[in-house]
Amino acid sequence: MSFFDYSVAPFRRKSNNLDIDPQAKIWPVSWSIGKHQFYSTVYTSLDLACILWTLLLIPMFVTPQFFSVSWKIQAGLWSALSLVGLAAMIRLTQDWVKIKGVNWALGCWVILILVGLLLTDLGIFLAWGGVLANLCSLWLGLNALGYGFTGLVVHSRAIIAIGFVHLGAILVLPYVGVWQFLFTGCVMEFCLIVLAELRWDILPLYIKK
Repeated sequence: MSFFDYSVAPFRRKSNNLDIDPQAKIWPVSWSIGKHQFYSTVYTSLDLACILWTLLLIPMFVTPQFFSVSWKIQAGLWSALSLVGLAAMIRLTQDWVKIKGVNWALGCWVILILVGLLLTDLGIFLAWGGVLANLCSLWLGLNALGYGFTGLVVHSRAIIAIGFVHLGAILVLPYVGVWQFLFTGCVMEFCLIVLAELRWDILPLYIKK
């Protein structure tokens, strides 16, 4: 068996709930005006985790870009918000990782997020210039590691590609000038939305008896 499932595209549209893993919990969403349905899809708990982080990242990157709020206040707020998001992510994805037998993937994300929070807070409270000057690169790099590791664990070209997008964004940072926080937030949120709205390739994985 090949490492990746080349019988399907890395990304593809969700056509209906029959496409979804039968073991996954799903939430159908349908929006319509009168008789006209303009949006219909289904979300898994994994999709909801991606959407949750998309929402949490908005204030985290918009605030430092556009508002003069103390860095120490931001560190406290975003650390607390991130820990709430981390707990919610674990709750939403724990069934999926057990079904797929990929607990290491979730553990990797937990470690990376905690390391990122620790470095960010130490950089702010101890005035580490090297960290403060590279916060966007730090988080893009941690995300790239997380997606890369997850992609290898679940044998997904799509998730590995998302990791490379984050690496590419690091190379672009010097060219966006003062808009680094907005750019970083947009990249991270766009990737999360793509993962939530589309199906991506993954080899069948089973629970270890």
